[in-house]
Amino acid sequence: MFRSVLLTFACLCAVANATNVKECKGKPFPLDVTVHDCEEPPCVVYKGQNAVMDVQFVGDRNNLSNITTKVTAKVFGMNLPYDLPEEVSNVCDNLLYGAMCPIDKDEDVTYRFNFFVDPVFPEITADVTVTLTDTQDNIISCFVCSCKIRKGPTSLLLDASDQENDTVEGEA
Repeated sequence: MFRSVLLTFACLCAVANATNVKECKGKPFPLDVTVHDCEEPPCVVYKGQNAVMDVQFVGDRNNLSNITTKVTAKVFGMNLPYDLPEEVSNVCDNLLYGAMCPIDKDEDVTYRFNFFVDPVFPEITADVTVTLTDTQDNIISCFVCSCKIRKGPTSLLLDASDQENDTVEGEA
């Protein structure tokens, strides 16, 4: 009973902070997506830091045990794949609220997508497509979120270090 109340409360909190993401044409859409610190895209993500998205979706069939996240970024009209490390792309290892795989048909679960924004990324706005797939590449859920990539504290430290190195080399 207590677990049911806790899960209901957690889901209500997640819905209250939902981010307005776009659907992928003709593909299943999640129940809810919450990009931390962003209600309305474009969402600002910082180089050298983690961006966090909670994706609430429903199993479309029984016994889903291997679910993977695939990401592409549309930049200057081109869809570029973004390779994720296994610990991030493995949906089953990142389910919240005590959920675990296998997931069954109509089971409502939330996945924490926590990915590192590389400091070498250019400062641009990109449409990021996040797709959850099974082992046969069947799409379970898909959404698009516009993200603005901006300098973060780590990037600023790296830039300052580069400038310092340039100054030292210039003096030599």
